Parts: sequence; C-alpha cells; structure tokens
Amino acid sequence: MAVRIRLKKMGRAHRPFFRLCAIDQRSPRDGRVIEELGQYDPMAPETDARAILKGERISYWLSVGAQPSDKAGVLIKKYGENGTHLEQQKAALERLAQRKNYEWTPPPAAPAKPAKQEEPAAEEAAASEETAAEAGGEETPAETTE
Repeated sequence: MAVRIRLKKMGRAHRPFFRLCAIDQRSPRDGRVIEELGQYDPMAPETDARAILKGERISYWLSVGAQPSDKAGVLIKKYGENGTHLEQQKAALERLAQRKNYEWTPPPAAPAKPAKQEEPAAEEAAASEETAAEAGGEETPAETTE
C-alpha cells in the first residue's frame, strides 16, 4: 500500500480549510483518511500561523515511505518537526492569541432587577391560612392529603 501525505479540502465556498492527512494513494483527495497529521487554514490573518502540524507523526510517516504532495512538502519543510519557520510560527500564534483577547470584551453586567412584589402576598396568604385553621378548625385542601 503506497501512502501519500496530502491536503484534504474542507470548509465551504470562498472559505477553504485543509487537513494534512496520510491517505492511501488510490483514494480520492477528499476520501478515506488513514491519519490526520495537521491542519492548514489559508485564510488566517497571520501567515506563519496558518499551518499547525503534528511533527512526530509526520516524521513517522515519512520514515515508512509516505510521499508528500507538493504543497504538503512545502508545509512540512516550513512547519514540520525540524521546520525552518518554527520560531516565526510560535511568535505568530502568540500575536494571534493576544489579538483575540484584546478584541473580545465581556458584555456589561445586567442591572439587578428589583424583587417582585409577590413575596409579601405569599406571606400574607400563608398567614391567613394559619389564622383560618386556628379559628375555624377547618382543614385546608393542602392538609387533607393524608
């Protein structure tokens, strides 16, 4: 079985997203996958944060004879286990994480709502039931459930 390391296209129209996968050579591009080895998002705002790969697994597949496609080979060379752009990638991922934290602000807390006026009415109803039971000696419907 000949194994290739290819990009499997996902996403939607005008918003591509790829997964780097080990695939049997006879399978179609978006077909059954042996193992997912990373991801590539060409729409990410930071160029060096676009590819996130599992370097150890890629090294394994290359050691057993898997052949990368042209684009996958470029990504492996830059961002693989011993890639040439690993430091730039780390810095880009940190900048991206900070950027998200700075843009997002929690919504303001809602003002506290005043308590409903039903509580005093409930207390009055309970007090009137107690006085009625003491005065009349009649059982209330809640007390007849024996």
